[in-house]
Amino acid sequence: MKKNFSLNNIKNHNFSIGRRIFHILDSIVDFTMLSLFLLMLASGFYAIWDSQQIMQKADSVTYKTYKPSENPKTFEELQKINPDVFGWLTVYGTHIDYPLLQGTDNSTYVNTDPEGNYSLSGSIFLDSRNQPDFSDFNNIIHGHHMAGNVMFGEIDLFEEEDFFNSHQYGSLYYDGQLHGIEFFAYLQADAYDETIYDLSSKDTAGQKEEYIKKITDSALHLRKCEISANDHIVLLSTCSTQGTNSRNLLAGVITPSPHQNPFPKG
Repeated sequence: MKKNFSLNNIKNHNFSIGRRIFHILDSIVDFTMLSLFLLMLASGFYAIWDSQQIMQKADSVTYKTYKPSENPKTFEELQKINPDVFGWLTVYGTHIDYPLLQGTDNSTYVNTDPEGNYSLSGSIFLDSRNQPDFSDFNNIIHGHHMAGNVMFGEIDLFEEEDFFNSHQYGSLYYDGQLHGIEFFAYLQADAYDETIYDLSSKDTAGQKEEYIKKITDSALHLRKCEISANDHIVLLSTCSTQGTNSRNLLAGVITPSPHQNPFPKG
């Protein structure tokens, strides 16, 4: 009897220890899971906050005070902060209303804002191969495709025919003067399309006409617009969601005088 009693005590004792260990391990697992959940929750909140900060910094409203048409002195102040600022781009009826920059290469302002600070949203910048006075026949302006109607995130709206038809004009400020842009084509192309992105000299009228034909032949939407070899083309280029190398482009012709803004409150 005593022997059986002792064995039962040992069994009960071992069972009690096992149960305690199980509870401890269960508590550890619960604590670990709770910690992971709280960490994921905190990471999620931080990611949302960080995205909002990026969007807020990239919003054109952030730079409105520097706009030369609002106050030329503040534009000059921005140029003192960053001498690479040389102009201003506006697309009427959109939130595209930004300082225009040009770096020594096309990587400079991919992740640098107009004030020269690191920023994932980057800046709107003229291709480094172009002349800043837009004296080249074809000129390319780059910008990130971003959500929240910031940077060049609204370029793909021109894929809708009604939007393209109702948003015809923009303005371009450089060399101390305000010029107009009349948009005549919306197209999609590969980033490595050597014809579309070719910025080599086009000295003859035939070369220029051939380039115009390439743009119009590639257009998803096209508007009648008188373009000659004496004009200067500007392409607003941004990434497309359709592929890594896909690009959305809005093509316009630069005019000496600005057009009236059909969306004065836009």
